Parts: sequence; structure tokens; C-alpha cells
Amino acid sequence: MTPTATLPVALDAATIIATINTGLFIDGAWRPALSGATFAVENPATSVVLAHVADGGPADADLAIQAAGRAQKAWGKTSPRSRSEILRRAYDLLMSRQEELALVITSEMGKPLADARGEVAYAAEFFRWFSEEAVRVGGDHTITGDGKHRILVTREPVGPCVLVTPWNFPLAMGTRKIGPAIAAGCTIVFKPAELTPLTSLALVDILVEAGLPAGVLNVVTTSKAGSVVEPWMDSGIARKVSFTGSTAVGKLLLEQASRNVMRSSMELGGNAPFIVCADADLDRAVDGAMVAKMRNMGEACTAANRMFVHRSVATEFAAKLAQRMSELSVGDGAADGVNVGPLIEEKALLKVQGLVDDAVARGASVVVGGSREGGAGYFYQPTVLGNVSPDSLLMNTEIFGPVAPVVPFDTEDEAVELANNTPWGLVGYLYTQDINRAFRLGEDLEVGMLGLNTGMVSNPFAPFGGVKQSGLGREGGKLGIDEYLEYKYLAIPR
Repeated sequence: MTPTATLPVALDAATIIATINTGLFIDGAWRPALSGATFAVENPATSVVLAHVADGGPADADLAIQAAGRAQKAWGKTSPRSRSEILRRAYDLLMSRQEELALVITSEMGKPLADARGEVAYAAEFFRWFSEEAVRVGGDHTITGDGKHRILVTREPVGPCVLVTPWNFPLAMGTRKIGPAIAAGCTIVFKPAELTPLTSLALVDILVEAGLPAGVLNVVTTSKAGSVVEPWMDSGIARKVSFTGSTAVGKLLLEQASRNVMRSSMELGGNAPFIVCADADLDRAVDGAMVAKMRNMGEACTAANRMFVHRSVATEFAAKLAQRMSELSVGDGAADGVNVGPLIEEKALLKVQGLVDDAVARGASVVVGGSREGGAGYFYQPTVLGNVSPDSLLMNTEIFGPVAPVVPFDTEDEAVELANNTPWGLVGYLYTQDINRAFRLGEDLEVGMLGLNTGMVSNPFAPFGGVKQSGLGREGGKLGIDEYLEYKYLAIPR
């Protein structure tokens, strides 16, 4: 049975946001930051301030990690079924409030409402998936070779977890970490992104309504991430960190984790290659490119950053892609008919423009777009660049914007070499109708995930993660809960 929604029936973003608690959530209670400080959250489409959120610091962080530490023993001993049912109720609540949450996401992050609705459904699915995994945590039993001992292997929660999420999927990145932590029996200290905290704060109330006990989830919003996260890492209480964000910050957190030898999961940067072979179905490839590039305005670690297209079809592919990009409507994501919302902030807009200018200076042609879109927000035109030089800055940087650079190649070996010429290895995309070529190139590409004739790889049922400097560990799928469990071996004489 789906719980009755308690948020306002009228789908008005300002009214809904006014119902969201904007304090810190520690040990089951909402409270202001000890300093009394707050920071503003803006709508990137209008620059209008949506709310002021508590700005936590080291003292607040200490209260949060202490609460998580106190709650861990009792929470770790709760039955798998009780944890499962909390997550299932949270799933139902999320889906019953899909429209309201989508409006909050669009307001603080900018993505079009249709995409925001999709994020709510995607985010909720992590709770449903891990509600089912909670009751399936197993172990092992065997007899030693000499027959003198039994070996019993059990799984136990790793302990209090530090969870740090990015701004680009403010609901889904939270549920992807919180879901398996709850399922495994771990308590949590959680720092949402400064740019998009409202969605995460709304999620807290949903989990409380679903029955999550006090102290299991503790949330500290802050404008100074290091002042909160580093004390958690050095507390000696936290036993695991899970972070999604830039490789630079991930490396810093790994250094901090080493001081207490903490379990670490890192979902870091991406520089996804999108390879179109000569035999590819071009229309299908363009469809996939639109998904892989334009999901979330290109502000995704899975975004197709580098499009390597066989020279024989490169011009046709670029023209078809440019036509599709030119048909997109740019504007406030809350408006009807908008396909492309604003970038998250001015700094992001300036970065994208700088990368495009550099590519053009190195000989790239602008097939469509190439400049800032008019308006008060941080809008950038959907852009296709042709004949991009491999030494362009955007070939070695996460673009995080609606820019598709097309680079021609001549041989398979060249395509693989270009694709692998990056420190990242999160995801790749490959379009070909030759199954042997698909397996051959798929084996050679240095990525943790590969979309074969599809532009979408993110799925709660699959292990999400990369290789090289794209991170450590996997989120989602059957492996997702393993990141939050330890093995214990008992030797028992026979």
C-alpha cells in the first residue's frame, strides 16, 4: 500500500521548498548550526535564492559522528527484515511524492522536470533494490582439509559510514549510498553537496517517516566541506567513506582514509569515449549520443565526452547530431517544453566556454552552438564541434556541459588508443553491428562499464563504477551491499 503524501497537493516549488527542514539533522532531531551560520541555495536558471540552509562546522560534525557511533551497536543488531521494510516504505514514499521532489530537484539543480521525474524514479529504485538485498546477506561454511575444523564465514556491518555526494543527481546519489548502508546495518554521517542540499534534506524526512531510528542517519550541510568531512575521517569512529565527485577530492579523501585505514569507495571523474564504427547504424548511434551526451545537460560523470567516429561516416554523424541538438529547447527546466536547463553555476559556464574556445583555436569547427545562451541563468547552447584535435583541452577534461566534440579515426587500434588515452576509465560507448568487433574492442577498452549500441548504462541493478582514476568499488547491483559489509571467519573444532 502506498503511503499518503504529506507534502502540499499544489505543485508549487516555493510552497514545497518552504516545507523542507533546512537545519542539521543529528541524533534524530533538527537543529541549527552551533555557529548560527547559514548559506544560500540558488536556482541556477534565475539566480533567485530558494532557501538558507544551516552551515555546519567542526563542532556540528563532531556531534553527528558521535551520534552515529552511539547508534551503531543497536542498529547493527536489528533484523534484516526490519531494515528491509524501512527501505521499502521509503521507496513507496519517494514514488508517492515524485512530482514534488522533481520540482525541488529542478529548482536547485536546473534539470528539466521530465529528467527530474526520471531521477526520482531512479533514486527510489535503489531503496527498493537494497530492501530486497538486506535479507539476502549470506556467508559460508566448509570443513578444513584435515577434517579437524569447521570454517564459518559471516558478514557484519562495517560500521559508521561517511557519505559525501555531488550536486548533479542530488537525490539518486544519496539513495545509492544510503540504501546499501541501511540494508547492511551501518549508521551514517552524510554531507550533501552545497549547491543542492534541499533535495537531500527532503529525503531525510522521508526516511524518518519510513521508520528510521534516531542516530542512524545524521546530516550536516555546510559551505566548507573540509571542515566537516575531515573531522569525520579523523574521528576514529567512522569505518568507511563513500564519495562521489572529482578525482582530486577523491585522492584527498583516500589520503585521509589511510590515517585510520578506512574502507573506501570512490566514484570519481569520467572522460567517456563514444566510438562509432564504420558499420554502425548511424541513426541509432545519434539516438544513443543524445542520451549519453545530453542527459543532465552533460553534467554527468557518464557523459560522452569524446566522440570518436570512423572517418568514412564522421561528417554525416556530426551533421545528424547537430540537427538533433539544434532542435533542443534551452531554458528554465520548470517551463513546459524545455529540453536543456542551465548549468549549475557561472564557474561551470565559464569552464565550458573556455574549453570550446580552446578547441576552436586548435582547428575545430563549430557545427552548431558554441556560445552562451541568453537569459539570466547559466545557459549554454547545445554544441557539436567537428574535426576536434586530440590535443584540445576538452579531450583531457570532464566537460560537464552540452558540448559534443567529434574526432575522426581510421582504424580500430587508433580508436582504442585514443579512447584509452586518459587517466579515467569509468564508462565507454561502442556502436557497431559486428559482434566480433564489439567483443574485441570491448575487451580492449579500459573502462568499468560499456554501453554496446546504447547510450545509457546507469541502472540500480548493475554494478556502477570504473577503473584507473575513475575510482574504487562498485555501487548498485548485487555487489553494492558488499561495500558496507565485513567478513568474519570463525574456526570451530569438530
